Amino acid sequence: MKTLEQILAKKLLKIRAVKLQPANPFIWASGWKSPIYCDNRKTLSYPAIRNFIKLQLARIILEKHDDVDAIAGVATGAIAQGAMVAEELNLPFVYIRSTPKDHGLENLIEGDLKPGSKVVVIEDLISTGGSSLKAVEAIRNAGCHVSGMAAIFTYGFPVAEEKFKEAKVKLTTLCNYDAILDEALKIDYIEESEIKTLQEWRKDPANWHTK
Repeated sequence: MKTLEQILAKKLLKIRAVKLQPANPFIWASGWKSPIYCDNRKTLSYPAIRNFIKLQLARIILEKHDDVDAIAGVATGAIAQGAMVAEELNLPFVYIRSTPKDHGLENLIEGDLKPGSKVVVIEDLISTGGSSLKAVEAIRNAGCHVSGMAAIFTYGFPVAEEKFKEAKVKLTTLCNYDAILDEALKIDYIEESEIKTLQEWRKDPANWHTK
């Protein structure tokens, strides 16, 4: 029987929400060269996959987090999926901006988040963990408790795992880098000879292109 990670990996690769190009790397906004690019916003255009992700995120929250008062999405990638999860669970929804608005109320958190609320954060993608944990900090600064975070995909960078551990945030993901590589190999998206390159990148992504 296939695992959840394998099932979702196949779906993400099928719609090219995840692309692998070890021979022709992408360049991230950070300047890093990367053999992989993940765009989970693409899943929103496919109702069956969108619904699958929503239901799996909702299931995780029900199974792993008790007495949740609200769902928070991290802008912008997790706003839509977070709102759908909140609707599925009949819970209030807010989203967290990367920076406060520079006009009006100058909100960092959009929506009505009551102090003392137990919140589960929804994220679409975990890379280094920096932006995700800024959202956690914003929620805590608002006087609320972060019960945990549920994300669609993680690269599994050691630096991210360490940051989540230090921040004492329980992270659960639906899919991960290893599952993507395994599935990509099975469907002949990549060749066996490319696996080593793809694995080396994750060990030190910031310096991978200089080696």
